[in-house]
Amino acid sequence: MSQSLSDGAVAALTGGYGDIGFAVARKLRQAGFRVALGDVKSGEHLAGRALDEFYFHALDVRDEQSVTSWFDAIGAHFGEPAALIVANAGIVRPGSALDTPGRDWSETLAVNLTGAWLTARVGAQRLLAAGRPGRIVFIGSWTGHAPHVHLAAYCAAKAGLRMIMQCLALELADKDILVNEVAPGYVDAGLSAQFFRADPQLAEQSRAVVPVHRLIDVEEIASAVAYLCEPGHRNLTGNTLVIDGGLSLLRAPKTQR
Repeated sequence: MSQSLSDGAVAALTGGYGDIGFAVARKLRQAGFRVALGDVKSGEHLAGRALDEFYFHALDVRDEQSVTSWFDAIGAHFGEPAALIVANAGIVRPGSALDTPGRDWSETLAVNLTGAWLTARVGAQRLLAAGRPGRIVFIGSWTGHAPHVHLAAYCAAKAGLRMIMQCLALELADKDILVNEVAPGYVDAGLSAQFFRADPQLAEQSRAVVPVHRLIDVEEIASAVAYLCEPGHRNLTGNTLVIDGGLSLLRAPKTQR
């Protein structure tokens, strides 16, 4: 089988109505993919966004039957399975490892970790059954390798997601299904924006901490996903593309000269 994705291939994207998800959907559409979105939200809050160019089917990534039904609907609508699966759905529940309520912990892992695994697994099973090549991209986070005391559940989920990505990459390598992760740092949208809106000064403080002194735009994340799906990348699998402006390089405290 060829590693290349055909023109007009189908892309399936979870969390498609979020800021990052919708930006990725637009980028993939521009790249020639036919795009299917899944989300627990309705599209009513997306006034002004062109939704008619995408196929939408309701999806709850925590529920295996919902994930299965979503892929069934995609296959029926397009007449073929999704060649690109983007596991993007996510939530954040602030709290330390000692203080996070059990319900918040379980919910965070259910969406960010189990949901991503179910999405990738069912999508990969459809590709294997059809004997087709494909790509799987997880939207992770730099918190997968950088502990945050106030985001213990989120960090744990993203760390687990990275290991799932690596396990799947190894398992699917000889099946022409390449698996990778995009791991953003401080994004000026999506889940990070929830904190920035609640505390306007936090955005400026976060920008000041980043070595390049910039927050990440959703378009940069979308471009990273499209980059991983370029036909020329035939051996790019099991990798994490970290986009954090150098945050991961800060391993020592700043010292005065």
